[in-house]
Amino acid sequence: MYRFLFTPRWLGFAALMVLLAVTMVGLGRWQLSRFHERSAINARIDAAARTAPVPLDQVAPVGQAPAAAAAWTRVRVTGTFDAGHQVLARDRAMDDTVGFEVLTPLVRADGSAVLVDRGWLAAPMSGAPSVPAPPSGEVTVSGRLHLAESRPDRPLTIDGQLEVRRIAPARLAGTVPYRLVEAYVLRDEPAEAGLTAIPSDHENAAMNAGYVVQWWAFAALTLAGFGWAARRQALGPDRFDPDADLTEAPVSPAV
Repeated sequence: MYRFLFTPRWLGFAALMVLLAVTMVGLGRWQLSRFHERSAINARIDAAARTAPVPLDQVAPVGQAPAAAAAWTRVRVTGTFDAGHQVLARDRAMDDTVGFEVLTPLVRADGSAVLVDRGWLAAPMSGAPSVPAPPSGEVTVSGRLHLAESRPDRPLTIDGQLEVRRIAPARLAGTVPYRLVEAYVLRDEPAEAGLTAIPSDHENAAMNAGYVVQWWAFAALTLAGFGWAARRQALGPDRFDPDADLTEAPVSPAV
């Protein structure tokens, strides 16, 4: 009844269905790994929020790229803000409003500095934004360590203000007269009027979990579809009834 499955046509069809199913299972496994990665990041963000800040040099010493595990660690650093070398990160959205993130170097006693993301500022209708001045004198800042963003762009001077789209301290090293830490700090304290603190950006791990279910369901449906097609072929188009009891012998009509 199913000898046709060994014909070249059906063997090729079976191989194609198995290949598709295996590919979908692989895509599901990749999404599962992304789910675990993003869940780990979210757990690290939540754990860091419950811990006291540590000295910045403990996790991000100047001249060394911090480890990936250092991301979102709460840190503290003391220095003096240098508003003369301030940078704006443009096209940053918050609550469906486009604006800027204000990055001001905090110069430390040893002459090195770290970019402090002091907060978000809504973009004006035209021209350069009016950025509040940073606190004067020596100040201790606490916040969350953020690693450099990927695909950094070239800094541009727009309306007299240095701007970037992607925040990467190493790319900005040539614009300041001191060494920069290769990460930046999202300010928590001290609070500043006129600027909105940047929240921790939790990863959407649930989306990846949904993709896992989707890809594996597609794989199962692919194999089930092959079985359905084989059954239909075996029974023939006139005899195929998906609700029929295949164990029941056909009844001849009465004469």
